Amino acid sequence: MGVSRRDFLKLSGGTVLVSSLGVNLDPAKAYAKELRIKNAKQTTTICPYCSVGCGLIVHTADGKVINTEGDPDHPVSEGTLCSKGASIMQMANNDTRVKKPMYREPGGAAWKEVEWDWALDRIARLVKDARDKNFKTVSKAKVKEKQPDGTELEVEKEFVVNRTDGIAHIGSAACDNEECYLMQKLMRSWGLVYIEHQARI
Repeated sequence: MGVSRRDFLKLSGGTVLVSSLGVNLDPAKAYAKELRIKNAKQTTTICPYCSVGCGLIVHTADGKVINTEGDPDHPVSEGTLCSKGASIMQMANNDTRVKKPMYREPGGAAWKEVEWDWALDRIARLVKDARDKNFKTVSKAKVKEKQPDGTELEVEKEFVVNRTDGIAHIGSAACDNEECYLMQKLMRSWGLVYIEHQARI
């Protein structure tokens, strides 16, 4: 690293000034050596915000997140994080964060806390009802059919489709390939046609 004459004078002048004022930097140096992540459990994870999939190092102590930072060994982000990823510790340490499912009745004005079992059963029931109500086994479409005399005639034919148009699915950017594969298999088994991904929208 090259240091210009001006930078050298600034640096040396600042050092002389601090030492001449009698400032003792030993306590600050000792405090800096005691890292707040000392004895904390270190875990690597992926940022859940977007489809980039940046790597994070999370430090926890006594069951609480005390530090998050970019993972320099991660092949995608190499330690860098955007402003949202850099502030991800606030996702865990936030008094206003909703930690239980919230439900608002149709036509209601207020949200209320419900249990996970009730919420998952309710979602499953609504998905099943929507699928049953909108499921099509066959669909009609107009196709051109070649006639014996060589001309084409437009005719209406029935095709087996086994699909539902009443449900759509949006995938998560935090899923890896295996999870996306399983999710795709599940959605196709239900007969969904409208399957999208957050990264494309």
